[in-house]
Parts: sequence; C-alpha cells; structure tokens
Amino acid sequence: MRRVLIIDDEDDIREVAALSLEAIAGWQILTAGSGVEGMAIAAAERPDAIIMDVMMPEMDGPTTFGLMQQDASIKHIPVLLLTAKVQGVDQRRFANLGVAGVLFKPFDPLTLSQQVADVLGWTE
Repeated sequence: MRRVLIIDDEDDIREVAALSLEAIAGWQILTAGSGVEGMAIAAAERPDAIIMDVMMPEMDGPTTFGLMQQDASIKHIPVLLLTAKVQGVDQRRFANLGVAGVLFKPFDPLTLSQQVADVLGWTE
C-alpha cells in the first residue's frame, strides 16, 4: 500500500485530499499542518511521496523542500507541490527546484490520485 504525506496549512484542503486519496486509490495518508511538522513526520514515517502546499505561513513549501534536500533520510522522497499559482514563471521556478511535479488548486478530488500516480509513474 502506498503511503502519502500531505503537508498543507489549510485543514479543509488536507481533509479533502486525504479522503480522496484514501477512498479512490486506497493509499494510507499522513497529514501535517506545517513544513516543520511535515519534515518530522517524513523523517519518522518515510512515506512514498509528499504532496506539499506552496504557500504556508512561517515556512513555505519551497523552503521546506530545500531543507528536506539537506536531510539524507528524507531527500529521496518525491515531492509534489500543490499551488494556486499557475503563471508560467511560477511553474518554471517550481520545476527548477527539483520537485517531482506540480499539482494545481483547485484540484478535482476524483482525479487527484490519478494525477499523483501519473507524475510519479505509479502503476498498479
């Protein structure tokens, strides 16, 4: 069973994404409300992938990703950024970070798991 960590400061986004991925794909979902909490959960639980919001208070997604890349225990975990920013310049900036992919808000809960699987090359 795939295990995915969702890091987002918005409770409703975490809940909708978690329910979607659990119900449709049957994945085990872990959640965190901040980058700091997410890094701790990632280190302890070693999920198969991380979906992380770009805009979060205190420490945003790109900063959290950068810190994750400095931690040998978690830097191998693929990260997908979740963002409402759809401008080309933002997309290029995110791609240049080295993340596995970028997902856009608002997302469709019925197709989210397929989008994640497609980006990560997960075939069942």
